[in-house]
Amino acid sequence: MQTIDAEGALRTKPVLVTGAASGLGAAVVAAAARAGALPVGLDVREPPDGSVDHEIVDLADRVATEKAIDAIAGRYDGIGAVVTCAGIDACGELADVDADAWERVIAVNLLGTVAVVRAALPSLLESRGRIVTVASTLGLRAVPDATAYCASKFGVVGFTRALASELAGRVGVTLLVPGGMQTGFFDDRPDKYKPPAGMVMNSPALVAGAVVFALQQPFGCEMREMVVCPSGETSWP
Repeated sequence: MQTIDAEGALRTKPVLVTGAASGLGAAVVAAAARAGALPVGLDVREPPDGSVDHEIVDLADRVATEKAIDAIAGRYDGIGAVVTCAGIDACGELADVDADAWERVIAVNLLGTVAVVRAALPSLLESRGRIVTVASTLGLRAVPDATAYCASKFGVVGFTRALASELAGRVGVTLLVPGGMQTGFFDDRPDKYKPPAGMVMNSPALVAGAVVFALQQPFGCEMREMVVCPSGETSWP
């Protein structure tokens, strides 16, 4: 098997990771670096590891996102891969969730994913690079009080499947469907929307390993879709 730097020159062309300051994004940054790649982060916050190159940007702002990606591509003469880990939520019944908060979930999770991929695409086409989009098991199965999150992640699933067909033979495209992970994603929710006590969730490092595996595939070999979840995942299948 080719290594991560052998295909797409990912030692010199960065792996662009959104949501890089925490959770799965931070785990992907760490795993990519261990594999010999050059991770660069996008987030609204500074990454915890100051040695990681990054741009501070709100993915809900398309123009700012495009400028940030152009800056990264300029620094490194291109981009080798994109991994879209950034994601937010707004729990509650539709009538009770603030309209701006609901729409921001769509703006970050779906439109932000599209904006990042679109802005990086010229570089990815040139480098024959790879895209890994991060959906969710709730992008395949709907649950109550999660209309914004489900809508955004169902959108990521549809977008990625269409994109994979569109870019076949030119850019590798993988849809990652993770289940529950041990991150801060649930911290600010009301208790009724937090995982139940005793529920076992995956370490984000394990999911990040699957991302790196997808990035390691030689050009022409596609990991089209991956579901990575704990064995007791309640939202799968």
